[in-house]
Amino acid sequence: MTGSLSPLKRAVKNIKDVRRVGAARYDAPQPAGDFAGLEPIKRTRIPDEIANRLRALIVDGSFKKEEALPSERALAKHMHVSRSSVRDAIRRLEVIGLLETRHGQGTFLHELSVDNVVTPMASVLTFNRARQEDLMDVRRVFEPAVARMAATRATDEELDAIDRILDEQRRKVRASEPTIGEDSAFHAALAQATHNPVIVGIMETLNDLLIESRQRSLERRGRSLQSLRGHESVAAALRRHDAEGAAVAMHDHIDQISRLLGQDLEQRKGVRRPGLQTRRAPWRV
Repeated sequence: MTGSLSPLKRAVKNIKDVRRVGAARYDAPQPAGDFAGLEPIKRTRIPDEIANRLRALIVDGSFKKEEALPSERALAKHMHVSRSSVRDAIRRLEVIGLLETRHGQGTFLHELSVDNVVTPMASVLTFNRARQEDLMDVRRVFEPAVARMAATRATDEELDAIDRILDEQRRKVRASEPTIGEDSAFHAALAQATHNPVIVGIMETLNDLLIESRQRSLERRGRSLQSLRGHESVAAALRRHDAEGAAVAMHDHIDQISRLLGQDLEQRKGVRRPGLQTRRAPWRV
């Protein structure tokens, strides 16, 4: 029977189910004994559920591009919810770039772009100031994959640009000058070499979030030279178009950074632990 329902009727049914299950959970008596400290699960917020259902209809193609969605009044009536709940749900979908409201015309699907994909993620990461160890986990998963892809896609011009970045980094290392700019530029150039705009956007976000840790780690004696050597290993694999070699070199480079940052953190806290362990990335067996 569910398969024969229209998109809006399916959404209505799902919202009613959520209300019924949520109400049953919320109204249930609290258990005694060892469970006395557990609170009942709260009901799902209706605007969230409306947004989830509308998003599902958008993804499965129920709403067509350049065709206005049903009005707030019609959506509220079909879903048996208030217009304010529908309005809140639409605003949430506008924030993440799925919908746009045109004055005097209605609400339409928003054409997806790289900015629509990357900007919400960047905002969340920046607002929450992800913990350093969490960022390192992201880098272990993400950057070796970027290096692998760059090794198979980089043009001669892009490889030459990476070499120029390394030449400048070598000059600054010899002159004992800061190399933060070249460090960020190297990783950005690898992302550019994938020819994938989403990867470029994600790398820009990571570079912004890593400025503080790079400043701290590159202040350590010999760290700039270690960073250069790590970059050179990755670049050599890129020149050979050795995808796996580039991924391994990048993973080793990030592991080295993680160890240095871990040592720095422990020194700041006055803690000494033998053998700081790094977590192995999922891609590496």
